[in-house]
Amino acid sequence: MAAEKVISRSSHVWSNVGLPLLGAVLAIALWWLATIVFSIEPFFLPAPPDVVDAFLRMPDYLLRETWVTLMETITGFGIATVGGLILAIVLAAYRPIERMTLPLIAGINAVPKVALAPLLLVWIGFGTEPKIVMVVLLCFFPILVSAMAGLSSTPSDLGELSNSLAASWWQTFVKVRLPWALPQVFVGLKVATSLAIVGAIIGEVIQPDRGLGSVVVSSGQTADTPLAFAALTLLAIMGGALFYLVGALERLLVPWARAISS
Repeated sequence: MAAEKVISRSSHVWSNVGLPLLGAVLAIALWWLATIVFSIEPFFLPAPPDVVDAFLRMPDYLLRETWVTLMETITGFGIATVGGLILAIVLAAYRPIERMTLPLIAGINAVPKVALAPLLLVWIGFGTEPKIVMVVLLCFFPILVSAMAGLSSTPSDLGELSNSLAASWWQTFVKVRLPWALPQVFVGLKVATSLAIVGAIIGEVIQPDRGLGSVVVSSGQTADTPLAFAALTLLAIMGGALFYLVGALERLLVPWARAISS
């Protein structure tokens, strides 16, 4: 029994840690091989050692700008999560409000967010706030839609069971509908993690004063492609870390979801 547990734990670690690391190593190796085989100049596509050298040239600067982008991303993601979940609960509870507002929300979401970035500078001004608003705009709709889909997909037999137990609407919602919706909610949260970083970078490119987006803009102006790739690599690491952080939170809060899906 103990041996089976050790084997199961080792398999779990390999599946969740080893395979993603192996995929990252293979991707870097193929990238490096392509630069060697096709003799690509660092100006066009730097090799991994060039990117590492660019990071080591100014690590404090890059880490400081990474922290700025991370704070913008987390703040906007948190606001979008709270707002999206609250609105999803309201719309799922009151169907007339859903029918009245959902087409408007869908229409607003169809507007390209990049087109709104310059207007945010006019409406809000310069600083961190427009970048956070851009993050909220990109994250809000996926979280809202996934939460509404989860809240609307409660099996009818569970609803009938709660009615037979004389549960109130609030008890049914908290103990049946919301737990059942959580796996779908986390799908939207995972999608929103990458969109949050995209929103922060859009804001930083439009207003290149702080953050990794400004590093990409300034390195493009000085033709320092390895520095731009160093910033992009940090963004990729940030996106992967946020995605797996949400996944770990899902396993902590919804441990039964995988058993049901299996």
